[in-house]
Amino acid sequence: MTMLFVTYPGDASTHFDRDYYLSTHLPLVLEAWGSYGLETAAAFFPAGDGADTIAVCVCGFRDEAAIPAALASPQTERVMADVKNFTDAVPTQSRAVPL
Repeated sequence: MTMLFVTYPGDASTHFDRDYYLSTHLPLVLEAWGSYGLETAAAFFPAGDGADTIAVCVCGFRDEAAIPAALASPQTERVMADVKNFTDAVPTQSRAVPL
């Protein structure tokens, strides 16, 4: 399994609606990218000040090729357009592959 980490940078002044993220955005992500190999998606919220991170989403894809396939899909536009509905942070992405 290959992991895609989506990190939302910010601080106490950054808008982030956790309820919307968990109840609406994550199901949208699973629906949009499931057919491209997304198998899991989980949200984590750092304790304390989070060292300038307000949320992290860990997306598990079946293999490394599934990530670019999902990101290049027509459904990605809908996923990205939804970000403004829960945060004003600009997310960053990084990948982790098994050794």
